[in-house]
Amino acid sequence: MRIVDDQPAGPDGPGALGLRSVADPEPGPGEVLLRVAAAGVNRADLLQRAGHHPPPPGAPSGLGLEVSGTVVAAGPGAGWSVGTPVVALLDGGGYAELALAPAGQVLPAPPGVDLVDAGGLPEAACTAWSTLAAAGLRPGEWLLVHGGSGGVGSIAVQIGRAMGAHVATTAGGPERAARCAALGAEVTIDHRAEDFVARVRDATGGRGADVVLDVVGGAYLGRNLDVLATGGRLAVIGLQRGRRGELDLGALLAKRATVLGTTLRSRPAREKAAIVAAVGEHVWPMVADGRVRPVVHARLPLAQAERAHALLAAGEVFGTLVLVP
Repeated sequence: MRIVDDQPAGPDGPGALGLRSVADPEPGPGEVLLRVAAAGVNRADLLQRAGHHPPPPGAPSGLGLEVSGTVVAAGPGAGWSVGTPVVALLDGGGYAELALAPAGQVLPAPPGVDLVDAGGLPEAACTAWSTLAAAGLRPGEWLLVHGGSGGVGSIAVQIGRAMGAHVATTAGGPERAARCAALGAEVTIDHRAEDFVARVRDATGGRGADVVLDVVGGAYLGRNLDVLATGGRLAVIGLQRGRRGELDLGALLAKRATVLGTTLRSRPAREKAAIVAAVGEHVWPMVADGRVRPVVHARLPLAQAERAHALLAAGEVFGTLVLVP
């Protein structure tokens, strides 16, 4: 089979991506072998290439954390039938023609979605659902999603709305903000020209957001606390603009607010399996009735993985990219 060869980072940055041939993998106990229909491209892949997001111990070293495809073989105890169309949350190695997945991290392909487009769903759906659940988002509350035009953000906007929340989101530029409105956001904020704290306070009658889903990190820490309502919850899932920030603990206490952080890739297998099962139970029905849909910016051939990374790094992608073998 062919895989994308991810060269290690050097002094001038990541090496170029290219294809090479390797032996076909074989599934072990509790594993499923998939013929990949599409592999999602995520910012975590860019971070891994730069040496900032290494695979956890025992995980495949190759890029690619999510795929869609068809079961071609199953190891002992895996419980999946050959020929079944599925999606999978991977520990790595998705940029390939064949990929191994732990059986507990596999779901039936979502109904009503093209199998190729479904390759961009598992990582975003698992991240968004698990984070919003951890933050305790409830119907009628206000959710602020930073980066609603991103892979996770575009799905979080839709899931939040489907859960019965009011959704506000930030995006870069009026066109991207308008596209977020089409996904279900009631309030869209061009973060390049508008103050998200003022806009959210205005929309909520001065109350603020009950939950903030943040991919920005340190640079937004203080302002995220400002925009929270009393009893609000700030969930940090990304560090695009820094690992460190200054927090006014007095304001945190006064608002009785909560700050939580979460990641997905480094979780133990049993936790990932539980999240995947919860997505199948709660999010797949939203997909089935059209409330949540994958937002695919483009399908690119597997050989163009380098181009896909360049597009993502340049901020030109709305939603997600998928690589097609």
